[in-house]
Amino acid sequence: MFLLAITCAFVSKTLSGSYMNSMLTQIERQFNIPTSLVGFINGSFEIGNLLLIIFVSYFGTKLHRPIVIGIGCVVMGLGCFLKSLPHFLMNQYEYESTVPVSGNLSSNGFLCMENGTQILRPTQDPPECTNEVKSLMWVYVLVGNIVRGMGETPILPLGISYIEDFAKSENSPLYIGLIETGATIGPLIGLLLASFCANVYVDTGSVNTDDLTITPTDTRWVGAWWFGFLICAGVNVLTAIPFFFLPKTLPKEGLENNADIIKNENEDKQREEVKKEKYGITKDFLPFMKSLSCNPIYMLFILVSVIQFNAFVNMISFMPKYLEQQYGISSSDAIFLMGIYNLPPICIGYIIGGLIMKKFKITVKQAAHIGCWLSLLEYLLYFLSFLMTCENSSVVGINTSYEGIPQDLYMENNIFADCNVDCNCPSKIWDPVCGNNGLSYLSACLAGCETSTGMGINMVFQNCSCIQTSGNSSAVLGLCDKGPDCSMMLQYFLILSAMSSFIYSLAAIPGYMVLLRYIYLGLPAALRGSSFVPALIILILLRKCHLPGENASSGTELIETKVKGKENECKDIYQKSTVLKDDELKIKL
Repeated sequence: MFLLAITCAFVSKTLSGSYMNSMLTQIERQFNIPTSLVGFINGSFEIGNLLLIIFVSYFGTKLHRPIVIGIGCVVMGLGCFLKSLPHFLMNQYEYESTVPVSGNLSSNGFLCMENGTQILRPTQDPPECTNEVKSLMWVYVLVGNIVRGMGETPILPLGISYIEDFAKSENSPLYIGLIETGATIGPLIGLLLASFCANVYVDTGSVNTDDLTITPTDTRWVGAWWFGFLICAGVNVLTAIPFFFLPKTLPKEGLENNADIIKNENEDKQREEVKKEKYGITKDFLPFMKSLSCNPIYMLFILVSVIQFNAFVNMISFMPKYLEQQYGISSSDAIFLMGIYNLPPICIGYIIGGLIMKKFKITVKQAAHIGCWLSLLEYLLYFLSFLMTCENSSVVGINTSYEGIPQDLYMENNIFADCNVDCNCPSKIWDPVCGNNGLSYLSACLAGCETSTGMGINMVFQNCSCIQTSGNSSAVLGLCDKGPDCSMMLQYFLILSAMSSFIYSLAAIPGYMVLLRYIYLGLPAALRGSSFVPALIILILLRKCHLPGENASSGTELIETKVKGKENECKDIYQKSTVLKDDELKIKL
């Protein structure tokens, strides 16, 4: 029951996290804030996590762990609810456009008039090309993400330690693999939810979406980011309920029917309670932290994890935006493709990794080698993604001349040409149209279009003097597609991403075992490359270590104690520690 409950908790917490990462672009557009601030908001989750992680990990094991986890789930739900509040406190979202949203086209003020003058322009040039934060409501999202990080803190350390304490040693890798599978199902659901919400207009229900002049592929589009946070809040609160009915401790798996061992365990627990009352709960906290800090293999493993995780988070957080900009797809499609191509291979990799650990009884040293070399293989495959890119969209006046010849990026005097110089068009408003010559223009006015038909996203502009083509020249709203070659590159990139995800997850469970037994396209490449230096040092140090449960290189064997009935590895390590006086604290940890 605990395994089922903690798996659901992993589903809910990763559901919230993946949804948050997928909505970063929508949040950036909604509040008109720079990407650097969006990155800070996304990182605020770790800020909340770091505030409590050390104390929860240590003191939480001495408390009622299931109840602490349940409280954490409730706090996560509160954080998700806080993040949705700005939508209900802000005015409707407004995007900059030369085309009137109301559908009243009587003035045709956004088109190039035959007489070269305009009486009315719906939107004037902005005074400066700078983004001004329109509202401070993003602070709610920041605070909510911090609160969510604080609530997530007990789930991983207390959940894994609970399993390690009461499960067989040979079964714990499989159980952790099942939990990590839940941690993969959560992002899959979160990405599907994000894909749906990103395809729904942010103010749906309060505006007539038929009048919109933008589509989900437009960079000004904002999806219903707030709706998914409400769902995440409800899921997190529901997940918390089972933990309040689970016991503080359980019999060791496989020893449920051994009365003598259960009696000894109860006596040990009673002595531990007396010790807590006599010396206090914090007496051994500092020695515990000192012992961990002085363990070179453990600290090097932490260093590897931090560097790898930085690169991983950097890629995952902004991958929807990268796919959108690089391959010309909508945010909704980018999020959906991420989930379909990456999460199933990760799920399979976690399960296979756990089964391999259980089937072949992989030792700590072997796990370290498996984790290191598989991760190195996935890192080398990563470099192939540099070859799978598309050319930038050809926008006339930005990187292409009016004759269709590529040119240097934006130059002010290239915005206008003889075909539109008398149109009196705004030059600093992004409202792109795609001409039937395959080139994109900053606006219908700069394309020299004189008439239009239709309304909303179905609007078609005609008699465009700047579009050089045989027959009638016309344009439609939005950027032109990047073509079949770019679509093929997208497929290659997604397939490579799926392969990398599988290999990466296959190495994750061996890495967990090393951590739990306390023994073991540019910036991400540099970060992950540097992480292999301490990883190699770990392998060298492990060769010199003599670990419990393994034969020494000299051929000597460890003393094994046998108990009637089924014996467990934890007892062997404890009894061994009575012989090795000098290493007693380390082995106990």
